[in-house]
Amino acid sequence: MPSLRRLERHHAPTEARKIKLIIGLGNPGARYAHSRHNVGFMVADRFARAHALDFARRRFNARLAEGVLAGARVIVAKPQTFMNSSGIAVARLCAFYKIAPADLLVIYDDLDLPLGKIRLRPKGSAGGHHGMESILAHLGSSDFPRLRVGIGRPNPDADIDHVLGAFTDDERAVMEETLTRAAAAVEVWVQEGLEAAMNQFN
Repeated sequence: MPSLRRLERHHAPTEARKIKLIIGLGNPGARYAHSRHNVGFMVADRFARAHALDFARRRFNARLAEGVLAGARVIVAKPQTFMNSSGIAVARLCAFYKIAPADLLVIYDDLDLPLGKIRLRPKGSAGGHHGMESILAHLGSSDFPRLRVGIGRPNPDADIDHVLGAFTDDERAVMEETLTRAAAAVEVWVQEGLEAAMNQFN
């Protein structure tokens, strides 16, 4: 994948460009860093690292990495409000940067998808995901793209332990490829749009 920073030198100042806002959901802090619930953070990190972007800024209760890709200003954000209050940061970012619904992509873990599967959708319900419930409540809309990353549900009676637990060695091997594929799906969304990304990765 080409470097956002290299591309940025060949374009006009970023302020005049359309902004694509990429939100990875997770919980801040070392305690949760490797948990299944932090898959959104992991994809955001993988995408940013592929383009040599650093989460150097803190604004609106989020860590931000910024660059330019395909003529669009790209902001990758990791809310620091803890998962269940993610909507606070997302709503403030969307309002400040005047983000159109089609230019917002939220990435999060999904118990109902098998481990390693990814799915892009143009809109939809929260599906029981508390971070998404918070975002829908604060934005007042569900009409924005999302990328769901499957973490599986081996025991429906232990969902909390599962999402807050770390991946096993076998799961990590699967997720290594999945994170790279999910980051590639984000790039296609930025450069070619949602339909192209859905056709390629769903």
